[in-house]
Amino acid sequence: MIRYISQKQLPLEGFDTPPGMILDPTNRWVKLRDCIPWDELSESYYKTLCSNLGRPAKDAGIVIGAVIIKHKLSVSDEETVEQIRENPYLQYFIGLKGFQAQAPFASSLLVE
Repeated sequence: MIRYISQKQLPLEGFDTPPGMILDPTNRWVKLRDCIPWDELSESYYKTLCSNLGRPAKDAGIVIGAVIIKHKLSVSDEETVEQIRENPYLQYFIGLKGFQAQAPFASSLLVE
């Protein structure tokens, strides 16, 4: 099942951060997020899924962003999830609406 929200709707200023923290717009993950054609990648990703059967799919931005992070950092699936859990910039990069202390998904999401 697919529920898509355009990735263009997440301004840096709207990202909910821990008290006292302001995200730097020059951070590499913030800049990279602005360069990626999220809607086009999401469309390709969703073509592989059934639109009306099964469990709701994880947002394409989360899945695609996590794979990009995994390969850019050259880390394992488990380490990718930990890096995302600990880092507000990575959470912004994958399209979360704000920082959350718990992992947004299990490492099994990245299994090919």
